Amino acid sequence: MTALDLDVSRAELYAEDRWREPFAWLRANAPVHFVADSKHGPYWSVSTYQPIVEIEAQPELFSSSHRHGVTSITVAERPPGMGFPNFIRMDSPEHGAQRKVVSPAFTPSEMARLGIDIRARAGDLLDALPVGERFDWVDRVSVELTTQMLAVLFDFPWEDRRLLPFWSDVAGNIEQFNDPAAQEERLGHLADMGEYFKRLWDERIAGDAAPDLLSRMIRSEVTGSMSMDEFIGALVLLVIGGNDTTRNTMSAMAYAFDKFPDQRAALEGDPLLTDNAVSELIRWQTPLAHMRRNAIRDVEFEGQHIAAGDKVVLWYISANRDESVFPAADRFDIRRENARRHLSFGYGVHRCVGARLAELQVRILIEEMATRRLRVHVEAEPVRVSQSFVHGYEAMDVTLERY
Repeated sequence: MTALDLDVSRAELYAEDRWREPFAWLRANAPVHFVADSKHGPYWSVSTYQPIVEIEAQPELFSSSHRHGVTSITVAERPPGMGFPNFIRMDSPEHGAQRKVVSPAFTPSEMARLGIDIRARAGDLLDALPVGERFDWVDRVSVELTTQMLAVLFDFPWEDRRLLPFWSDVAGNIEQFNDPAAQEERLGHLADMGEYFKRLWDERIAGDAAPDLLSRMIRSEVTGSMSMDEFIGALVLLVIGGNDTTRNTMSAMAYAFDKFPDQRAALEGDPLLTDNAVSELIRWQTPLAHMRRNAIRDVEFEGQHIAAGDKVVLWYISANRDESVFPAADRFDIRRENARRHLSFGYGVHRCVGARLAELQVRILIEEMATRRLRVHVEAEPVRVSQSFVHGYEAMDVTLERY
């Protein structure tokens, strides 16, 4: 492997679905590896399961704070400390305080309430799909269902709901960060998002208390007095978090069951495997390929000297293929006993606050398809997202049949 081969931040590896080989080499030979030169600057790659868990468990050494950098591999959209802060870009105690504002939206009782709406919308969407005709699963199913759910979470104007995945794609596209013109355009779109939500915010200040996320934020002592940058940062986190995990797992569902027909047959024969199948889908896909931490001080880790200020990139996409934890890890296996140990939601204090909602949406889609005895066939290799942060699908042509 050359130095270029081991720069796993290269967008083409993901666009062309060629990321498995370099990560397998890194896991076997250099699980904590320094890349001196990349499009995103120098960084440490951490590619195996246990070291990632250890780093996530030591926020006092490996910081998530916006004061030290951003949470993706890219250079900051603004200098450290001057970006769009949100609770995923915070260390304790700020992180815990803001997380508590959002957490009540994802309690078991809220999941039960939202599940009724999710199931009805999923059923309506599936009933409208053309059986036997070719269509784009990503746009018609994955994007639309997650967009509808985001609109419900925010009580967002229904007619404008497609702005939400647009803003999510803009915010999460790290390839634009190194292009000044593209970055200026990106920041303009994020400002538009902030202005749109600010109008909603102003409207709801005068209204009654409500369970949607925006109303919760308005009435919280912690988030109710946020600056505009903090407000945009919080929205970016919630929009990306609510969009990318679910959207790309729904697309992975269609692709994985077509690629592994024995697993599709197993699930069709035993619906009790559905919950484990959801966990395995999220492991196998890994919708966000990495997160970044920033070393606060010099530290010896796994035999390597990591200097204060170094960026440390945690490759969840590789840890989820670590065969010391997940035997035959490249195989999609809905009976995998430890599928829930995946790191797609992170680990420790920064574990995804909306994990249960993401799982709920995917599970309901599988169940509603089973109720209608619908089976997806992928008609051509999907068009994949060309970047190393969001790991997903731009488009995927499919046909449906009934079994």
